[in-house]
Amino acid sequence: MNTTTHPTRGPELLAVPMQSAGGMDVQSGVARRAGVLWCTRHRAAGVDGPLADTAVVVVHPSSNFMGHYALATLADCGVDAVGMTTRYIGNESMLLLEHCVVDIGSVIRHLRTQGYRRVILIGNSGGGGLVALYQNQAERPTIKAPPAGGPPDLTRADLPPADGLVMLMAHPGRSTVLTEKLDPAVLDEADPFRRDPALDMFNPANGPPYTDGFLVRYRAAQVARNERITQWALDRLEELKDKTQGRVDDLPFTVHATMADPRNLDLSLDPSDRAATTQWGEPFVANLMPASIGHYTSLRSWLSQWSTRCSNGDGPERLRTVKAPVHVIYGTADPGCYPGHARMLYDAVPHANKVLTPIQGAKHYLFDQPAQKLECCRLIVDWSLGLP
Repeated sequence: MNTTTHPTRGPELLAVPMQSAGGMDVQSGVARRAGVLWCTRHRAAGVDGPLADTAVVVVHPSSNFMGHYALATLADCGVDAVGMTTRYIGNESMLLLEHCVVDIGSVIRHLRTQGYRRVILIGNSGGGGLVALYQNQAERPTIKAPPAGGPPDLTRADLPPADGLVMLMAHPGRSTVLTEKLDPAVLDEADPFRRDPALDMFNPANGPPYTDGFLVRYRAAQVARNERITQWALDRLEELKDKTQGRVDDLPFTVHATMADPRNLDLSLDPSDRAATTQWGEPFVANLMPASIGHYTSLRSWLSQWSTRCSNGDGPERLRTVKAPVHVIYGTADPGCYPGHARMLYDAVPHANKVLTPIQGAKHYLFDQPAQKLECCRLIVDWSLGLP
């Protein structure tokens, strides 16, 4: 195991040219016209030293990873560590996963041009399904449009393959994880307090612990709610074509109650060392608070990100054809990405060049966990440097 540390002297700001995609995909005219993806880079040798042989890129569809907690430690362990952003930084409401794929391609091409021999993608949390989709399309491009049509055509995009994928505290993909968390007790999409008590995980009469019968009904109702929203979105898009003669191709909407996974309260389900909570705190509050996932979206974005029927972002499905090496790392105390998620990603990889590693006691963000953070970063770096 590499135990040598290297001095780092603060992050560099990288301005990566963005591939043209077409359409008004972000609200900011400044961002659209700048055509730049902003990243930070921590260099193993310091900003005045030579580039390392290997760059690792930490990826998420919308989170600002320029200040990611692992970057400096990864650089101390011997690689150049890049925290990238997509064009949707801080705003998932209009996000199309297909545009995020194009943005990852722009960053990898930029790093290849600078001279890195290896580029490793680290899909952290919601980045796991995204890097699986990226590598799938980089190795064998097939997607010519997002689910609702329009750009980008990934078969025409510049998508250099990565040399390896790390799934770090990752879930299987946005459509899967939202469906697992959609509150099926909601009877009226405009009013989260009109509820079916028989499908309410917060109703003490139902648990925890939850019976097998309740869980079967609950999971089926979650899938059905996702499907209802998907069909409504598809119908609204057809209405838009008629009502605007094609001049408007999207509308925003709100999704209430998106943090109601029974695993948040019943620790006997997919057991681990986690506490009965979520990444956003107490489950009942997180279910309704605006800051948790998936509450604000648009018709086209719902189909690309959150729809189980339409989204291209199913991580295990995408990994089934990937040839690159894969390392799945999960925390045994993570309250939102579970051992079962890690196993789904690992089992989907079709070849033997894969690793599944738990970090004992690690939570989702590794905040105030310096020992687990160092263990995790050393695992990533040692594995990455051992690749051809």
